[in-house]
Parts: sequence; C-alpha cells; structure tokens
Amino acid sequence: MPMGNASTAAAGQSDLLKIEQKGAVLTVGLNRPAKRNALNDGIILAIQDCFSNLPDGTGAVVIHGVGDHFSSGLDLSELTEHDATEGLRHSQMWHRVFDRIQYSRVPVIAALKGAVIGGGLELACAAHIRVAEPSAYFALPEGQRGIFVGGGGSVRLPRLIGVARMIDMMLTGRVYSATEGSSYGFSQYLTEADGALPKALELAERVAANAPLTNFAVLQALPMIAEANPQTGLLMESLMATVAQSDKEAKRRIRAFLDHKTAKVKPT
Repeated sequence: MPMGNASTAAAGQSDLLKIEQKGAVLTVGLNRPAKRNALNDGIILAIQDCFSNLPDGTGAVVIHGVGDHFSSGLDLSELTEHDATEGLRHSQMWHRVFDRIQYSRVPVIAALKGAVIGGGLELACAAHIRVAEPSAYFALPEGQRGIFVGGGGSVRLPRLIGVARMIDMMLTGRVYSATEGSSYGFSQYLTEADGALPKALELAERVAANAPLTNFAVLQALPMIAEANPQTGLLMESLMATVAQSDKEAKRRIRAFLDHKTAKVKPT
C-alpha cells in the first residue's frame, strides 16, 4: 500500500521518502536519486515524522535508497549556511531523528548499495541490521571536507568497527568495499548483486513474526545490558527474562514447540 511519505510531513517533503506497507513490513526509501540520496533537512524531518507515526501492525522497517545508492551523506549545500549555533542545533536534530530509528519500537533493517558515506553511514549505523550488496562502499570524507561527523557516528560506528578503524577513515579518507565491510562489522550480511533489498525484506518478515516483547527486549534492553557493569547487566537480564517468559505470547509459542507444532532449529 503506497503511502507517499510520512503521514503528517509538510507538503515540501512529500517526495523525499518513498514509503510502502508490505504486510507487517514498512519500507522507507530515501528518494533523492539525482543527489545520490544526499540528506537535507527535509528528508531528515520526513524520517522523523515517519518513525514517530509508524502504522499499527508494523512489525519491522526496511530503509533503503531509491536508485543506485543508499546515501552519499549530508547535503553540504545546507551546511554552508549554518553559523556555530545553528550547526549545533542541526547536529542535535540529526541525533534526535536517528535515535528514533535506534530506539524504534520495531526492528529496523538497512539495505545498502552504492554510496554509504558520511551521514549516510551514520544513518545506517542507527539501524539494527545492515545488509549490503557488492556495490556498497563505506567512507567518512569529513576529514577532507574540513568538518566532523554530526549524526551520531562518533558514538555508533566505533561500537561496530572500533575506534582505530574510524580514525583511519576520517584522517585518510579510506574507503571500504562491501566485502571488507562485511568482515569488519559495517554490515552483518553480504548478498549477491542487487540482493540487499530482497534479503532485507526477507529478514524483516522473519523478525516481524517474533514475539513483540522479545523484539522489544532485544532492541531496548540488550544494548543497555551490554554497556552495564556485569552484575547490573546480569540483574537486568534476569528481570527481562522473567518479563518475557511470563508473556502470554511466549507461553503460547513454548507450548506450540513442546507439542511439536513448530520446527526445531537446524543449520541452513
């Protein structure tokens, strides 16, 4: 069911996102292909509106780029107009929007192809699962542009690839291929050519079928547990496990397994 863009976005943002509901999966396409899906204020605010108004029944979201690229990052034509105060507020706006993705009530999967650079990489890092196809490449050209990451990249990306690798990217302009990216943590999946979006949709359908409370625990509790000291983390784990297993949906699924109505885990 095509939705055009997020439900309450301003008229000027109407063409910036291509949004479709496919069963329990909402697809969100960055729709500035002529600009390699560069991120301007309009598209960032449209993303905010989209994730603030997820349709009922949505169990997962797939973010992808319309055209040949995921996103070439910040639209630099807007940055030249900002003074220091405006630049600070602009960065914090990106933080708020990308937090909407990271702390979404449903899992978010990014399908990556072509340019995944600068702010586009920061956007991808806010997703929970990243799927890349061979055309994808990863870079942070901020060092060569005389700027610094401002969309949460300095917090999220080092947790995926390490501080040293991010320092190298920003200082030298190093570009990583999709194959390297899969090995180093930029993405969790590497597909064949043109396979990122189909694979992301396949994964989204799978995770949307999970128990909602389990998905909530994985998205919201697991990252906090991983950051906590061990004893606090173990206590949080016990509390979350207790809540999850007491849910009616969990009891129904366990009973189905015990009654041999669901398949056992097997290698694929």
